Amino acid sequence: MKRILNNAVSLIVLMIVLLLIIPLNTFFLDVMIILNIAISMIILLISMNIKEALEFSIFPSMLLVTTLFRIGINISSTRSILGNSGTAGAVIRAMGDFVLQGNVIVGVIIFLIIVLVQFLVITKGAERVSEVAARFTLDAMPGKQMAIDADLGSGLINEQEAKERRHKIQKEADFFGSMDGATKIVKGDAVMSLIITAVNFLGGCIIGMVQGGMTFTEVLSVYSIATVGDGLVSQIPSLLISTATGMIVTRAVAEDSLNIDVTRQFTAQPKAIMMAGGVLAILLLVPGMPKFQMAVISLVLMLGGWQLTRRMEEAAVPAADAALPGAMGPMGAEQMQVTEEENFKDINSVYSLISVEPIEMEFGYSLIPLVDEASGGKMIDRIVIFRRQYAQEMGLVIPSIRLRDSSSLNTNQYVIKIKGEEVARGEILVDYYLALEPPNPEKELEGIDTIEPAYGIPSKWITVDKKEMAEIYGYTVIDPLSVMLTHLSETVRKHAHELLNRQEVVRLVENMKKQSQELVDELIPAIISYGNFQKILTNLLKEGIPIKDMETIMETIVDSSMTVKDVETITENIRVALKRTITRKFCEGGSMKVVTLDAELEKNIITSLTNGEHGMYLALSPDVMQNVITQLSDEVKKFHDFGQAPLVLTSQVVRVHFYHLIEQFFPDVYVLSFNEINNNIQIQAIGNITL
Repeated sequence: MKRILNNAVSLIVLMIVLLLIIPLNTFFLDVMIILNIAISMIILLISMNIKEALEFSIFPSMLLVTTLFRIGINISSTRSILGNSGTAGAVIRAMGDFVLQGNVIVGVIIFLIIVLVQFLVITKGAERVSEVAARFTLDAMPGKQMAIDADLGSGLINEQEAKERRHKIQKEADFFGSMDGATKIVKGDAVMSLIITAVNFLGGCIIGMVQGGMTFTEVLSVYSIATVGDGLVSQIPSLLISTATGMIVTRAVAEDSLNIDVTRQFTAQPKAIMMAGGVLAILLLVPGMPKFQMAVISLVLMLGGWQLTRRMEEAAVPAADAALPGAMGPMGAEQMQVTEEENFKDINSVYSLISVEPIEMEFGYSLIPLVDEASGGKMIDRIVIFRRQYAQEMGLVIPSIRLRDSSSLNTNQYVIKIKGEEVARGEILVDYYLALEPPNPEKELEGIDTIEPAYGIPSKWITVDKKEMAEIYGYTVIDPLSVMLTHLSETVRKHAHELLNRQEVVRLVENMKKQSQELVDELIPAIISYGNFQKILTNLLKEGIPIKDMETIMETIVDSSMTVKDVETITENIRVALKRTITRKFCEGGSMKVVTLDAELEKNIITSLTNGEHGMYLALSPDVMQNVITQLSDEVKKFHDFGQAPLVLTSQVVRVHFYHLIEQFFPDVYVLSFNEINNNIQIQAIGNITL
């Protein structure tokens, strides 16, 4: 049975082809005409209910199939009209009588008006919309690809999601390209309907008067009814399909074969099927309509749609139950009624007021729909994706992020807090898109000038109608939610070392015990305490070094502890052991652009090291420090054109001290040593800092 359903469309197409050859009696011709009207209504209703063209990706193919179906019915009805003295079934006769109303001239004029509206207005307009949509979709592809790359680089999506979005963009382009050609089929079908109508009328008159011996009045009466009725039962479905074409091109693309997609996508719209059945039931009131055929098809459609609706509701109930695992227990209602004053009579409840959330994000009133899942907000899902990706990349699990609204903020503002204190703030416009300016834009856009909050890139807030044009001009267009999430992800990355508390260190150690119990037992607490181990991991995270390779980190601590006790020195040894990880993170395409230190400057730094209570520290003269900071500021600007993080390359002895020297002035500059880079990497020095 499943195999038959999967190949049902192929069988139907073969049957349609047979309509062109095999004559049909009037009963089956009525059935075919009613089915044609029903299918056209279903397609129109589906096109009105979908949100984007991808939900009805089989439309171009269905356009061809339904056009072929109409032509087959037209040929069969023409054969019946010309061969049976104007008799072509009850539907055609009922339509003809209903429109003509005993007046041939008026009826024919109304029929011609319907045909011209279909041909000149609907079909012509749908054809033009398809051409424009195809052109703009193809022109916007590069901009959409850049937006995907930006989301991937900022951690908002992973590789699999980026691949799916690129696939979707490619399929959209293919869809609108095929729609551009498919609309020509609709136009040709409208022209063919006019020709068949003329053939029916002229051929019927000749046959009636020459072969049938009928008078001109009799011929005019019989064949005008048949011709107008046949034209209407053809033009009404054609009009519905043309209207659906105009709707669908503004919103596409099959993932499986046509047979499977037709079955899945039609059954996913039970309301449209039920509505089509209801409309057919209303048509039973038209005098002369074939009651039996119309009633059976109407009943089948309504019962089928109702059955599909029941199945979808039954499938949705378990999903809803699964989404609420912590349903309120018997005491839930009573607990909800406890007043705030009664709650804080318990001293334990007061302690909850002094707790500090690791990460908080507060929103103005206008931004709540982006966060609230009940309103369709996707922010929580995107945060889950970022947490998973960051854990895979850096080896640290980001704690839960507290989301809350705040009346103290402007309606479009948001604030990011780390341990209760604000560290970042931004403002977005919900109904706009953010267009990041390219280095040399083809044309200036009209919009509200702003600065992208995460990277400080000059940008513009643009309206939705300018989105496609901005992508064509080379702008990277980002939706408001992605802007906010990118800012959040970059802020979390910058402050990740502050989020690594003692409890999380214990969890990481316990997780490591599952892989290497002996190594953990040897390291903690015999060689190093949890506190010092936390300092080492914090040092690594602070400079953007992943701590995912925990086994290498622990083994290096064990080996270094035999000769070294200083945490900073052990950290430097770990960085050397993680040279492959560091190289992968900072190297692009086998080469690395860096700023180096002059040999004399390094010697001066080494001689300026002083031993204090907390270890070695750098004691450079103020003039030398000012000189170094000024030179580095000029060199960092060169990296803006390379799309690479600023890197300074030093010797291993100098590295940590130079980093401490510049970290408060240049928090986004990374300092690496030669020992932390693989030998097969090509190093390109774009600047040198001298004494």
